[in-house]
Amino acid sequence: MIRDFNKDDLERIMKLWLETNLQAHDFIEGEYWRGHYEMVKQMLPQANLFVWEDSRDIQGFIGLMDNYIAGIFVDAACQSRGVGKALLDYVKRSHDELSLQVYKHNVHAVEFYSREGFTVEKEQQDGDTGEAELVMGWRK
Repeated sequence: MIRDFNKDDLERIMKLWLETNLQAHDFIEGEYWRGHYEMVKQMLPQANLFVWEDSRDIQGFIGLMDNYIAGIFVDAACQSRGVGKALLDYVKRSHDELSLQVYKHNVHAVEFYSREGFTVEKEQQDGDTGEAELVMGWRK
């Protein structure tokens, strides 16, 4: 079930944020993500957050800033089971267009977004990591 974020969710989604970033971005030093943990924890509640929860726990979440997807994060045990797609479809219903940035080396995510109708608008370099990233967009 998808629902709005509430403040009691913060610790769980931060754990998910860190674990997912470490797993999906093994081409970036883990210290980068650990070093940004507290800043993200402060900023995350300012975004529009929606969580996917089953009877056990929160298994994923999506963060939006207006039409920008700050990220989709799904527990490793629940990936490829429709959680990310459900979260993305949920926000697509209320937006005419969406954009995001994804690391080019995160092939799984690039393929996911492409399959869901996003197209590459440009390629750029992330100033913090030096990694190539793709700016992708979707329109109804």
